[in-house]
Amino acid sequence: MHITEMDQFEIMQVIENATVGRLACVHDSQPYIVPLNFAYHFGSLYAFTTFGRKVEWMRSNPKVCVEFDNVSATNDWQSVIVMGHYEELSRDPDTNEARNEAYGLLSKRAQWWEPAYVKTVIHDHVRGLQPVYFRILITEKTGHKAMK
Repeated sequence: MHITEMDQFEIMQVIENATVGRLACVHDSQPYIVPLNFAYHFGSLYAFTTFGRKVEWMRSNPKVCVEFDNVSATNDWQSVIVMGHYEELSRDPDTNEARNEAYGLLSKRAQWWEPAYVKTVIHDHVRGLQPVYFRILITEKTGHKAMK
């Protein structure tokens, strides 16, 4: 097995074909990572979630990264890291078009809204379902792959 860098075409193939990515954010030097459904479109990743820790943290520190991977075997995999900036797509007129675009892209997939928009009980409290659409404006993409 050997590990090599992926070229931009290979990186884009992984990003465009992926559905689940792992979103990482940081607040007060504490990292947090969570899987989310993403859709790629013209230099941005679009996502839907509900209000909670990740949204609070991204609002306070918009620098984030997302990891995507394809793993066939321990010696046959691809891993892509996307660096970028969080931008919330509120119901304001300034972001309404982008919010509609996010909805259109994400809704092409079955059950795209899960698990974000389902009843969640944490510490015996039901979490509120405040929908949040956002995009990650991509600033950098890197990737590595292992080959047999």
